[in-house]
Amino acid sequence: MKNIQQLMKMGEQLQARVQELQDSLSAEELEASAGGGMVTARVTGRGDLKSLSIDAEVIDPRDPEMLEDLVVAAVAEAQNRARTLSEERMRGAAGGLPTQLPGLF
Repeated sequence: MKNIQQLMKMGEQLQARVQELQDSLSAEELEASAGGGMVTARVTGRGDLKSLSIDAEVIDPRDPEMLEDLVVAAVAEAQNRARTLSEERMRGAAGGLPTQLPGLF
């Protein structure tokens, strides 16, 4: 019975750590740019797009595909940075918990 209580306590601790992590990631912002800074995307640490900045010089009505590609590249890179940050923080949040929970395996 003691192992189950320990397991439940560890689960509660992990849940609290994950909630703290999600809250901090929501408040944090990262940015990435494409086209030499002509397009810049800002995302939260959870990867949600917050803003997009496009330099007027890159807007060419005869070549919308180039602008589309730059937007996609900037957003994808910003979201990739957010994903990396989230994974790093998640590993840190799990620190101190045993890799195998006693009595489970």
